Amino acid sequence: MTSDQVKQSNQKRRITKADDTSKRRRRKRCCRETSMKMIRSPPVMFPLQRLYMSCLDVFKGVGTVPSPSDDQKLRRILDGMIPEDFGLPRNLQFFDPDNSVVVYTSIYQCHNFSLYILFLPENAVIPLHNHPGMTVFSKLLVGKVHIKAYDLINPPSLSQKKLACLKLDNVFTAPCNTCVLYPTSGGNIHAFTAISPCMILDVVGPPYSKKDGRDCSYYKEIPYIVSPCEEMTIPKEDGKCYQWLEEIEMPKESEMDRIEYLGPQIIEVTA
Repeated sequence: MTSDQVKQSNQKRRITKADDTSKRRRRKRCCRETSMKMIRSPPVMFPLQRLYMSCLDVFKGVGTVPSPSDDQKLRRILDGMIPEDFGLPRNLQFFDPDNSVVVYTSIYQCHNFSLYILFLPENAVIPLHNHPGMTVFSKLLVGKVHIKAYDLINPPSLSQKKLACLKLDNVFTAPCNTCVLYPTSGGNIHAFTAISPCMILDVVGPPYSKKDGRDCSYYKEIPYIVSPCEEMTIPKEDGKCYQWLEEIEMPKESEMDRIEYLGPQIIEVTA
């Protein structure tokens, strides 16, 4: 073999060795990249799904009230929710200015809880009504609303007229914290008046159920005047505001229209 042939042979070996080294490096790099891709962080739940999952834990069924820790857990989630979490715009241009009817959409309902959104045009009213045996978390997503709420203070009776203590009489403007009412406290009987077009998310547990004795009752306010013949214990003067609430037939303005929910869908899980 001539010297030129030897040089060519050595050069081919060097090239082959370099190619082999390059291939090994590429293989190692590919292995590293592949292993990095396999290490994935857990998927982030979108807000509505997180709310749903928390409701599964918080609402234990009929006759129960969320514990203080569960109460705070739901409040934290709801306080951070915005219209976009439901695929809705903030400007609420879909409201018909000539229509004062309240509209609602049902997001989810099961035996233990329900999720729905109320749309109140300006000046719309949801009359004074109750939530028997229910806990309700209300989050104002958009707009300005006046809320008035009472708790009954006299023992249950068959009388249409009941004594109640005023618990809330305020105007709320979004964004604001979540309001919560409980079966016997926190303003279980309440009314809404929209000062501007507004959107309210309600989380209710358990839901209304006429067959289970959780039907909605409506009331009208009567000035707190007691005659000497009233046979009941009247609370001492304590600076609180009292009113008589008389149960009435379902008022016309309580009628609502329902629209289909078209926002992000909840992925149901089995218990």
